[in-house]
Amino acid sequence: MEETVYSDELYDELGITNPDKLSAASKRALEWPDSGEEWYFQHKVYDLKGDFAYEEGVVRRDPSAIIEVDGKYFTWYTRSTGETQGFDGDVLNDKVFPWDRCDIWMATSEDGITWKEEGLAVPRGEPGEYDDRSVFTVEIMVWEGKYYLCYQTVKHPYNKRVKNQVGLAWSDSPYGPWTKSKEPILSPADNGVWKGDDWNDRRSVLKKGDFDSHKVHDPCILPFNGKFYLYYKGEQMGEKVTWGGRQIRHGVAIADNPLGPYVKSDYNPISNSGHEICVWPYNGGIASLITTDGPERNTVQWAPDGINFEIRGAVKDAPHAIGINRSLDNEKEPTEALRWGLTHEYKSWNWQYIRGFKTYRLKRK
Repeated sequence: MEETVYSDELYDELGITNPDKLSAASKRALEWPDSGEEWYFQHKVYDLKGDFAYEEGVVRRDPSAIIEVDGKYFTWYTRSTGETQGFDGDVLNDKVFPWDRCDIWMATSEDGITWKEEGLAVPRGEPGEYDDRSVFTVEIMVWEGKYYLCYQTVKHPYNKRVKNQVGLAWSDSPYGPWTKSKEPILSPADNGVWKGDDWNDRRSVLKKGDFDSHKVHDPCILPFNGKFYLYYKGEQMGEKVTWGGRQIRHGVAIADNPLGPYVKSDYNPISNSGHEICVWPYNGGIASLITTDGPERNTVQWAPDGINFEIRGAVKDAPHAIGINRSLDNEKEPTEALRWGLTHEYKSWNWQYIRGFKTYRLKRK
């Protein structure tokens, strides 16, 4: 195997004076991508006005990307009312999570600060359908004059072993009406095996299965290279919790048509860390913000092929559940798509609300 030859200038830059004796850290440093300060950012979060001001008794969370149509901003989000009782309550009638018993709503804004709640966009399904318990964590894609919403779904009853899926709805207008997919467009892998029959025990397994054997979460569809890439967060049966947080990884499923069928990549998982999906096109590839969980959390990554991601920068405490701004010029620089957008914040376990965020390039002092 041919050895890589590095320049004397690089050795000098890294303070390596004995190239014949390289530690693992020095070897990694020599392979670092040539990333500049444009991949690093800092942020601030602020309250919004109108219907996105905090309201006791209402859950508004997980905002979608912002799009601009005819000079007006649009976003979709998870909405519900009522307190969360958890799995110790009446799971047949109460809420077990803040994102339980939710529907998808839409809001508009003239300035990105004051938001008007326009009403229900995508409701839960009828009893017995795959999405009859909750629809939530929505994302928007615009393609050839049509609007596509992908989102998480849960079927009743909600217990700790329930397998979340991904649904899809589409419309000719951001105001709807929306046509829902009859079946989920993405489901967890079916190769894990639970241990015992306690539906409120999510840790005990005989076989864990694929990285997404339990749940597929936080979907986001991007047009890329003539196809449609559905990025998602995978949760594994018997998921581990380590000092790096929960064992969560991302995957991608690819289709020739926005409506599917979506086929999971053979290269999944495509991350070894992360939580909510936050991806955007940049420089012919796909950029991804990896937060919250895992050994590579709090990094910005980029893949020229949308699959093989490498770390390009680091970020401290990025906003949660980012609703990226698709109206911005994402090609201006790597993190321009994050210059301002939406996030959510917990006032308490029961009540969450949507806030705004801004970011700034982190410059060297």
